[in-house]
Amino acid sequence: MKTVRRILMGLSISSLCAYAVAVQAETITLDAMHAWPGHNPFYEKVAQAFTKENPDIVVLFRASPPSYDEAHQAVLRSMMTGQLPDVYFSGFHLLPELVHALQRRKQAVDLKPFIDKEQGQWLETNYEPSVLKLAQVDGTQYGLAFNASTPVIFYNADLVKKAGGNPDAFPTDWSSLVTLAANIAKTSEGTNGMAYDVHAWPDDWLWRALIMEQGAPIMNPDGKTVAFGGQSGLHALQKARSFVTDGAMAMRDFDQSRQQFVSGKLGFIFASPNSAKAFSELVGSRFEMRSSVFPLENKEAGKVPTGGNAMMILAKDQKRQEAAWKFIKFATGPVGQTDAVLGSGYMPTNKLALQPQYLGDFYKKNPNWETSLKQIAYASPWGGYPGNHGVQIWRTQRDIIGAVMSGKVTPQDGLAQMVEATNALLAK
Repeated sequence: MKTVRRILMGLSISSLCAYAVAVQAETITLDAMHAWPGHNPFYEKVAQAFTKENPDIVVLFRASPPSYDEAHQAVLRSMMTGQLPDVYFSGFHLLPELVHALQRRKQAVDLKPFIDKEQGQWLETNYEPSVLKLAQVDGTQYGLAFNASTPVIFYNADLVKKAGGNPDAFPTDWSSLVTLAANIAKTSEGTNGMAYDVHAWPDDWLWRALIMEQGAPIMNPDGKTVAFGGQSGLHALQKARSFVTDGAMAMRDFDQSRQQFVSGKLGFIFASPNSAKAFSELVGSRFEMRSSVFPLENKEAGKVPTGGNAMMILAKDQKRQEAAWKFIKFATGPVGQTDAVLGSGYMPTNKLALQPQYLGDFYKKNPNWETSLKQIAYASPWGGYPGNHGVQIWRTQRDIIGAVMSGKVTPQDGLAQMVEATNALLAK
């Protein structure tokens, strides 16, 4: 009898061990990658909350490249070596280029089959059509928007008042903004009026904003040449130059401008709404910080580019793809978006996240975070360039824009150089 009992106990222990091994073997670890190392904390928080609800799936992030452009280059290299991450957060402007590169290798993953398996009106309940469009390429849904932002202005209300302005009626037209900046610079030595750091920005978000706010297109209908070779491009470069000559803007790196702002020595700065959290913490009680919408020269047709990223599935096998889809649904869902927004300041990409139990009550109490939501009506996709030279195009354009802003090149000559160089790269 004792012998039988020992055998049964041995079988039970063996079965439990086998079960534990099986459970462990079924755990999937997703390899994910995003840009901007400073954003790691809120990505980690979203991933941990996801694993808490899905203990059989763990998300581990690769080292974060310092910008969308550099992350894009890293993923293209990973594609060549067969080491793509399972989940990738692609900058919206680089999504078309990446999808087309993946298509050539038959590695692009269309999300439609996953979406079709969801019940009821799941897609419509969670996402606005404009948000879905941010992650579409040629009409196909290759991702879901995780972060979204439109350029906004953060301003020092104390300096505005000191310069004779009204903090409660911050200007929404360019001429008044530049005049205010000049007056702010006169309030004390070492104080600058404004910062629009397009000359040092890591991507073309702020440049496109200067074209789109005029209601003008970036590309011609042929899709092969740029459309800003005329008045819209010239006006944008003249405006950028005037920020320096008339708006008391110092040409710094964008990180240096941020430091100048939080120290109380800069009137206002154009930035992503994701700066709301960091600025609030760094400014503290040093001065009253407020935010305002991006000015539109064309009030009827003007647009602002929507920055941010889309979550893509790059995993190859079915199990990993299904696990990746679960992570994407959670991260772009109301819970994931609440953690992402509170950890960053970005706009929520999920409609349900605006309900009181998620972010609704928070926005009522924190108006500086809510400004970007006021621009949703005229937010437009941040399109990239066709071909494989998007990163090189911007770096070439940025050098020319910097030369124009510093006065080394006239706006007319700078525009001619930009158009010629961009069209040549597009033709490659």
